[in-house]
Amino acid sequence: VQLKESGGGLVQPGESLRLSCTADDKIFSIYHLGWFRQAPNKQRELVASITTDGDTVYADSVKGRSTIARDNAKNTVYLEINHLKPDDTAVYYCLGTADGVENWGQGTLVIVSS
Repeated sequence: VQLKESGGGLVQPGESLRLSCTADDKIFSIYHLGWFRQAPNKQRELVASITTDGDTVYADSVKGRSTIARDNAKNTVYLEINHLKPDDTAVYYCLGTADGVENWGQGTLVIVSS
């Protein structure tokens, strides 16, 4: 499956952003999905994930100001982050996992700066 992220860009601190990740697989509903991010000179880290049943997990750094959601009919997973901080600056990647196989998108850059 190919995953394609969109929605990144330059935003000011305190603003909100919604990222989208769309898959080309018609059986999108079987995938566990996640958003990861990688800041300059840092390791890639999990931001949020959502299972096929809709159970969600969030990193402490975004908990309470972030929402992950999936729309299986649109083959899309979303990540919304509110009250953005400069520390949220990173390349955001989408991950889809099914049957032990990981599929990564190419990433979308988010820069939080005034």
